[in-house]
Amino acid sequence: MKVTKDMTIGELLMADRGAGMILMQNGMHCVGCPSAAGETLEEASMVHGMDCDKLVTELNAYLETK
Repeated sequence: MKVTKDMTIGELLMADRGAGMILMQNGMHCVGCPSAAGETLEEASMVHGMDCDKLVTELNAYLETK
């Protein structure tokens, strides 16, 4: 699986629950919120003032280790 910035948080967590730790370590502590599941990584990154490209890179690096 390849993570992209237009992937929703819900899609990502359904594919690999462990990705939630990467999101939380980057300051996205609302991953369990029902409304967060429908947000794309890009949308959530904007709301939290995060660098979406950096987050996507970290998520893909994590998934490559599996």
